[in-house]
Amino acid sequence: MVQRVTGLFALWTVLGTLWAWFVPDHFIWVADGRFKPFGQPLISVLLGVIMLGMGLTLSFDDLRRVFALPKAVAAGVALQFTVMPLAGFGLAVAFGLETGLAVGLILVACCPGGTASNVVTYLARANLALSVTMTMASTLVAILLTPLLVGWLAGVFIEIDRWNLFREMVAIVLVPVIAGVLLNRFLPKLTRRIGTVSPLVSVFVVVLIVAGIIAKSKPLIEEHFDRLLLAVFLLHIVGFALGYLITRLLGLGENEARTVSIEVGMQNSGLGASLASTHAFAAQFPNMMQAALAPVPSAISSVNHVVIGSILASIWGRRQTFSEADPPGAEHNE
Repeated sequence: MVQRVTGLFALWTVLGTLWAWFVPDHFIWVADGRFKPFGQPLISVLLGVIMLGMGLTLSFDDLRRVFALPKAVAAGVALQFTVMPLAGFGLAVAFGLETGLAVGLILVACCPGGTASNVVTYLARANLALSVTMTMASTLVAILLTPLLVGWLAGVFIEIDRWNLFREMVAIVLVPVIAGVLLNRFLPKLTRRIGTVSPLVSVFVVVLIVAGIIAKSKPLIEEHFDRLLLAVFLLHIVGFALGYLITRLLGLGENEARTVSIEVGMQNSGLGASLASTHAFAAQFPNMMQAALAPVPSAISSVNHVVIGSILASIWGRRQTFSEADPPGAEHNE
């Protein structure tokens, strides 16, 4: 039951977005700063819950899989942090986006793959083990690369505090993931119980974050809808397309190419929204209007990539292919 509900995450995201759009008062509390658990913005805490859930699904054995699939993992992570950031920067310049939107688009483009990619990979009947491994690897690498890349590319528009961004990545991403891995290692029975519902909780929290940003930013989205929607859509199309094509050119199998395509094309938009919503990040902008625009690309991104990913999953899921690196049944061994 949980797996079925989780598998419909694209539907929940779209429905949550529509709900927030037409009745913003139901969700604006998520993003307007009125609630600060542990003294932190609610969105950051909610994202920490997602990262904790990710950590609960990982074990030290999963770390070894990085070395078992070195070429595919390396290719996927490299494409994640080259194709998407460069595409984000190029589209921001090409569309002449305002400073806040440009920085926000680059920020989400520099984020790692999200856990939603694992669901899409499963539905597409691609290599789930590779997907989980890539998500883990790109998330850990992002703790260093996201601040560096955002500082380099978005630095064209405003001066970026890389050190602050790094601290946010550690607090929001690294600490919850490590906590989840340790719980999995030392309290396996409890972890298994939590693990039965954690994917559903993650989907719910992602929808809540997206809905909160949409509700808060509705007037700004209406004002910039046309160019921004197209720019975000093209960002993900480029990620999906080049992720697949370059992986095939590198000689990897069809299943690996599909998996890398999904991983590269689907960003952790919740992380982008969370980072863009922090007070320290907003303080870098010359005025509050531009700061308010920064989380908007992440909110639109979250809807775009799950819709595109779900369409691909429905096409690829009709016929399963195998390769040497992904023998029959591999994707069911999780």
